[in-house]
Amino acid sequence: MLHSLLKRQLKKCGTDAQTPPTLEQWREFLNRVDRFYTENDQERYLLERSLQISSQEMQEVYEQLRKSEARYVLAAQGANDGLWDWDLVTEETYYSPRWMEIMGVSPEEGKKPCRNCWFERIHPEDKENVIDELNSHLLGETHHFENEHRVLHGKDEYRWVLIRGLAVKDENGKALRIAGSLTDIDERKIAEAKLEHDAVHDALTGLPNRKCLMTRLARSIERKRHSKTYGFATLFIDLDRFKTINDSMGHQAGDELLLSITEKLQKIVRPSDMVARLGGDEFVVLLESVTDQQLVEQIADRIQMELQQPIAIGGQEIYSSASIGIVLGTNTYDTPDDLVRDADMAMYRAKTKGKARFEIFDPQVHAGAVSQLQLEIDLRRAIERREFVLHYQPIISLDSEVMIGFESLIRWNHPERGMVPPNEFIPVAEETGLILYIGQWVLFESCRQMREWQDKYNLAEPLIVSVNLSARQLEQKDLIMQIEHILYETRFEAHNLKLEITESVIMNNAEQAAETVKQLREMGIRVSIDDFGTGYSSLSYLHHFPIDTLKVDRSFINRIGAEKENGEIVQTIINLAYNLGMEVVAEGVETAEQLDFLREIQCGYCQGFFYSRPLNSLAAEEMIGDLAQTKEFAIPPILNQIRELAH
Repeated sequence: MLHSLLKRQLKKCGTDAQTPPTLEQWREFLNRVDRFYTENDQERYLLERSLQISSQEMQEVYEQLRKSEARYVLAAQGANDGLWDWDLVTEETYYSPRWMEIMGVSPEEGKKPCRNCWFERIHPEDKENVIDELNSHLLGETHHFENEHRVLHGKDEYRWVLIRGLAVKDENGKALRIAGSLTDIDERKIAEAKLEHDAVHDALTGLPNRKCLMTRLARSIERKRHSKTYGFATLFIDLDRFKTINDSMGHQAGDELLLSITEKLQKIVRPSDMVARLGGDEFVVLLESVTDQQLVEQIADRIQMELQQPIAIGGQEIYSSASIGIVLGTNTYDTPDDLVRDADMAMYRAKTKGKARFEIFDPQVHAGAVSQLQLEIDLRRAIERREFVLHYQPIISLDSEVMIGFESLIRWNHPERGMVPPNEFIPVAEETGLILYIGQWVLFESCRQMREWQDKYNLAEPLIVSVNLSARQLEQKDLIMQIEHILYETRFEAHNLKLEITESVIMNNAEQAAETVKQLREMGIRVSIDDFGTGYSSLSYLHHFPIDTLKVDRSFINRIGAEKENGEIVQTIINLAYNLGMEVVAEGVETAEQLDFLREIQCGYCQGFFYSRPLNSLAAEEMIGDLAQTKEFAIPPILNQIRELAH
């Protein structure tokens, strides 16, 4: 009996199951059946294979999604950021736990999060800007949304946050969703604020520093330029004894003093004014909206009185004072640097006038300072360009009227001003330290020139040369070594060199000067006290200094004859010098009357216009040539005529 399944297949082939099929029909039937099952098996196989592949791909996609989500969660946790997600269509909102933590709020049961959870907590001063930037991004005007603002953390504390977001849009560019992160940047903002504050404030006192002061002064200058009624004043304050206190009691005490001074100044000024510290013991007070000079002076007086009150530091009462320079704001100032410079200059004038006082800036002083600065610049160029020359003034023996040597005097051959005398540039050279180079050059050139003349004219009695030694040179530790080197290089004999030191220089550091003079004398060099009688030396010191010569200042010689008292002073100096075994040279002899008086009181030597002005090297050499031939001092013809008229 045929299987029902076989009967159905035979029927499909058009064969009656009751009539046995022929051999050919069976073969065709079997082939058909075979093809049917083969095709179905292939379809089934392909379907099963497709399902298997699809399952593997789905598993891989799921695994990648899981890993991506894990990475994102880990990155968010590592960044310590809060996450947020807004569906702009359904208004559904999501805030992560970290977002809630940054905001300082806890999720309330039964209350769904919304946008206002964020908007309501934005600082009133920041809200408008945040909303404007958010809307700009949603409208497609910016690629990303990013904003720093303050939000209310908890109930009473504002913190800085950084919010970032990116919108998802439809094919028409309409925003459907926006999501992003929230970062707590409060510590960074605090650090930035501290850096900004420290950049314009003094670390010790907390006062505004120079940079902050200059910014404020620039605003005041600009305001003055546009307002005729506005006025301001700048007070430059420098403590008078701060270095002494700092050195004697230590830096800690110095810092305490500065803090106390800061407190005093802040109590005196108004809230609209500024107290700034420039550094060290220098302060500047900016007085706003003041036009009355008398009021400014009253405030300066109050500052003086307050700073002179004792301050308890380290169990001791410290007394201090200050010198104050004042500049009244005017339309003449273009930059704050100029204003502070002038206030500083006025302050130094207050110091030179006795300290513990104030001075109002005088424009004429500034003009003098500018001139002095230009002089310093020209001096430095003069050194580079070798513009200095030496002139030589003869020193005459009054017993024989024979020239015994020269005093070497520097002159500056300025390319524009001509020959500049030393009294116009030596003070600046002393102040700037250029005197060290100039003084060394004068000593070397004097020795070199005198040695050259001695070798050329073979004088029986070698001439001496007197060279001035400055205070700065005397302070040099290697001065003796310098002089030894110069004598060696020029082959000049030490006993023919006489160094002149003013009595004020000697008395400024008597012990060091005495030691230096002793070493010079041991070398064979002779030493003179120049301008004797004009300083404040004690006569007892003359016993301790191995001095060869006293030079009587020209101020005493000039008044001989006019005032009898000056003649007596000169005679007293000469008697003192002889009693101490010293020679005497009178400076500035210009008349026959002066010369006769000096001879009468037995003054040994003199120099001055009566005999000769300082001569350039050519004229001095001509005089030496005459001396070598006649053995006498050659008086210039014009001076011979003057002497005859005088007698």
